Amino acid sequence: MSQEVGVSIWGWGGLGVVLFLVTFGPFAIFYFAFYILCFLGGGLTVTLLFGKTNSEKYLEKCEHSFLPAAPTGVPRAVEEMKRESRQIKIDRRLTGSSIIDEPLQQVIQFALRDYIQYWYYTLSDDESFLLEVRKTIQNALVQFATRSKEVDWQPYFTTRLVNDFATHLRVFRKAQQRIEDSRQKKDGSEEFVETFFEVEVEMEREVCRDQVCTSVKDEEGFLRDLCEILLYLFLPPGDFHNKNMRYFLREILAKGILLPLINQLSDPDYINQYIIWLIRDANCNYEAFLNIIKLSDKVVELEAVRDRAAEELQYLRSLDTAGDDISTIKNQINSLLFVKKVCETRVQRLNSGKEVDTLKLAANFGKLCTIPLDSILMNNVALQFFMDYMQQTEGQAHLFFWLTVEGYRVTAQQQLDVLRSVQKDGKRQSNQTKELLRAAAVGVYDQYLSEKASPRVHVDDNLVAKLAETLNYEDPTPEIFDDIQRKVYEMMLKDEQFYPSFRQNPLYVRMLAELDMLKDPSIRGSDDGDLESFNGSPTGSLNSSLDDLSNASSEESLQLLVSISDTVHADYEPYPVAGVCNDHGKTYALYAITVQKRNPDGSEDVWKTYRRYSDFHDFHMRITEQFENLSSLLKLPGKKTFNNMDKDFLGKRKKDLNTYLQLLINPEIIKACPALIPYVNDFLENKAYSKGKGDFARKVPPLKPEEDSEHIRISAQLDDNVDDNIPLRVMLLLMDEVFDLKEKNHWLRRNIKNLLQQLIRATYGDTINRKIVDHVDWMTSPEQVAETVKRFRDSFWPNGILAETAPRREKAIRMRSRVAAKTKMLVIMPDELKHIIGAETTRKGILRVFEMFQHNQLNRRLVYVFLEGFLETLFPQHKFRELFIKLHSRSQRMQKYKQKSQSAQIGSSQKR
Repeated sequence: MSQEVGVSIWGWGGLGVVLFLVTFGPFAIFYFAFYILCFLGGGLTVTLLFGKTNSEKYLEKCEHSFLPAAPTGVPRAVEEMKRESRQIKIDRRLTGSSIIDEPLQQVIQFALRDYIQYWYYTLSDDESFLLEVRKTIQNALVQFATRSKEVDWQPYFTTRLVNDFATHLRVFRKAQQRIEDSRQKKDGSEEFVETFFEVEVEMEREVCRDQVCTSVKDEEGFLRDLCEILLYLFLPPGDFHNKNMRYFLREILAKGILLPLINQLSDPDYINQYIIWLIRDANCNYEAFLNIIKLSDKVVELEAVRDRAAEELQYLRSLDTAGDDISTIKNQINSLLFVKKVCETRVQRLNSGKEVDTLKLAANFGKLCTIPLDSILMNNVALQFFMDYMQQTEGQAHLFFWLTVEGYRVTAQQQLDVLRSVQKDGKRQSNQTKELLRAAAVGVYDQYLSEKASPRVHVDDNLVAKLAETLNYEDPTPEIFDDIQRKVYEMMLKDEQFYPSFRQNPLYVRMLAELDMLKDPSIRGSDDGDLESFNGSPTGSLNSSLDDLSNASSEESLQLLVSISDTVHADYEPYPVAGVCNDHGKTYALYAITVQKRNPDGSEDVWKTYRRYSDFHDFHMRITEQFENLSSLLKLPGKKTFNNMDKDFLGKRKKDLNTYLQLLINPEIIKACPALIPYVNDFLENKAYSKGKGDFARKVPPLKPEEDSEHIRISAQLDDNVDDNIPLRVMLLLMDEVFDLKEKNHWLRRNIKNLLQQLIRATYGDTINRKIVDHVDWMTSPEQVAETVKRFRDSFWPNGILAETAPRREKAIRMRSRVAAKTKMLVIMPDELKHIIGAETTRKGILRVFEMFQHNQLNRRLVYVFLEGFLETLFPQHKFRELFIKLHSRSQRMQKYKQKSQSAQIGSSQKR
């Protein structure tokens, strides 16, 4: 039964399907399925919408919602986003000077455009972020400008920069000497850089910048740390603690601004181009150019010049000379041919390894120029070599006697001229001056001519006896030593062991090189030439004070009571204005000294004398030069160029000067230096004080005696007594580093120093300090700062477009720039300087400075030193010095040096 039912169902079902397909076609089944799905989907949609609507109405009617309340910040944020963005107003004032703010605002705009906007607009169109960044940058610049106005920049520009540069040059010079002693290569190799930083560790002792200057990774880390510190000082606390903002600005400052700037400033090729531009007004002469080529030890430089000369030759030979001056073109061709030949000869000599000292080639020049003895004695450069030779032959006593007599003659003549002009002091002043002259003459006699003299100048005994009789019975005159001096001169001139042998000595050849007279005789003349080329710089006289007065004896005892009183009388003739005085626009302080002198008969003389601080300083320089042991006993209070009329400062100075006077008249000091009495009496006399030193000499303080001054910074050699450092204090030390004057003998070095002082004074006058201050004020003036900002803007964004990285110039062009820069530097050296310290020494000094700038790592070190000094000056209260010591302590060389020093200290303590 069930089988029949199943058959019937399948039968009827199949019949229905057949009829459906016959009636509606084969695709009807798909339409049927589609209709069913649409029915179900529509019904489901209507049900959901109806349920959602009823649910919302139900929830609105509920008094309490079953869902937790949404946070208040979310709807508020949504509401702020829906609001129309408000425009942020930014105060465009930055420094308080409109001429600075205008180009500075352009720099900010260009920086935002090229460093931020170009990628930010790909993320968002909302400008609120850009405006906030701009506002933050402006706030930082306002803080920087405000801090800069509070700083006195004169000490930094006039002392710190000079000191840092001189110290850097000293490290470079010592590294060069160490390389030469070890006979290593000094061609900018890694060995030289390593040696340089080893010397820096030995000199700085706490800092070594090798990692920052030689490792890109360490340099970037150092700049990041430094920028983060600066952002901490300049940014508001809220912006600084925003890590995203802080890291963002740190990367822009470190890698977008500082690092490219340091890369450019430390590039030797950039420095060479800057030197050429800086000395663009100097005309390079042919002789200086040839000297540079002949002195060059760089094959690449010579090859670059040779190739350029060949190109110029090819061009000149290809010219159509019709209508042109044929003789001019021929002269140019001959000059280029000579330059090319010199370069080729020099290259062959360097490549063959046969390069020798130019002084050893003197034999190739034929006969040497003859310089008379009197010219040698009157020229500082020539005198140095003759003095060295006389010391080798143990004949220095003759030379020193001649020089001492010259100094005595001039000084005696000056003293007698003063004596004639001062009539009001009468016989007492006359006797005092004559006694001083007698003591000086006796000192010269005892030191060189007496039987006790060692070494003794051997001359005719009759002349010596006549001189001794004159000293006993007659007043000394400036001409008292003339006869003996003439005999000594003839002895040095004709004695075979002196001047004649000196002309055959290598020192004579070196002297000619220093005088720039080691030339071809065909140009200079014959052996007995006219010496037209010898443009000596005669010293005339040595302008020294009365020498050897410390050996004079005096039975007179100094019984004085001195003190600087609080009041100054206005009716004193030489100084008509009391207290703080004004003379032709110059303001100075005047100190009244009350003097009480006890006479041998028991009576007392009391008077007042009036002295300026410059009088004290001149007097101090006089006595410390004559009595060297006083320099460690007497300390004059420091001078101050600026703000020296302050009431508190003048009170402190008066107290210090009182202490100085009490120590000066101390019986123990007088006992140790009895010859000091005439100087003290002269200073305390009731008369106008006659200065023995020029204004310039009084402004340059004596240097500290230092056993190992080569291993300390330049500033460490300045006298701590002086609290106002101006460039003149380090100028002579800088000259020492550039021209290595320490190799000169002590006497001549002191004489060179005096001549340099006279040269600078003649060039700049007595107002050099004021000119320096005015120049610093001009550099920091709003107009000059605005000009600097404009140059920065135009160099980074010429015509408002970010400058592309300049391609590195070809090697040949860079080498020719090196030659041009060296030639320019050699040309600007004045002939007076060459006459003072020597042409060869001048050339070596200039080339040393030039070579110092040809090492990228060393230039980076100098840039970082300047940057550190700038920040230490800008933030004196934030201990940047300690911070830099900590940052540079990561150097492995620094750690090794400390370990070595500790080991040495432990070893020395164990030996004790």
